[in-house]
Amino acid sequence: MRASTSDLRSRRRQAVLVVASLVLAAGCASYQPGPLATSHPANPDATSAPERLPSQTLAYMRSDIPSVPPVSPVAAAQHGEHQQRQTQEGSPQTVVGEGEIVAMVLNSGQIVLEHGEIKDFMEAMTMGYRVESPALLAGLKPGDQVRFTIDIQKRMITVIEKLK
Repeated sequence: MRASTSDLRSRRRQAVLVVASLVLAAGCASYQPGPLATSHPANPDATSAPERLPSQTLAYMRSDIPSVPPVSPVAAAQHGEHQQRQTQEGSPQTVVGEGEIVAMVLNSGQIVLEHGEIKDFMEAMTMGYRVESPALLAGLKPGDQVRFTIDIQKRMITVIEKLK
């Protein structure tokens, strides 16, 4: 009995599929991935990322704003006398600087400025400042060049204007 041509083709296809399956199965069974480096996040012995320290410059939420410790009446009076002496001795109560806005946190009324030296007050740096009123930041955006006035006693920006 002789097999038809279509039967032969069908058997060949089956044989090819069986051989291909065996080759694939043998190849998959022998593949072993290398060990993960300890720096790989999936490695159980990997060190976790260091915890980021909270910003000392900006407070993004009310819980980030440190509470002011209570001051004894004696310490408050001494501090007031010290401030009055400084004012009477001719120390400036405000200083003016110029710089570029790096970032703003409108909800908490804070701004980050990259500024040049503020004569007799601070060297050039990038620093975050509180502003007296969030309304002072209206119309400003990162990248703007500004002139600002810092009230030394209040430790905040009281005036800020965009430069042309």
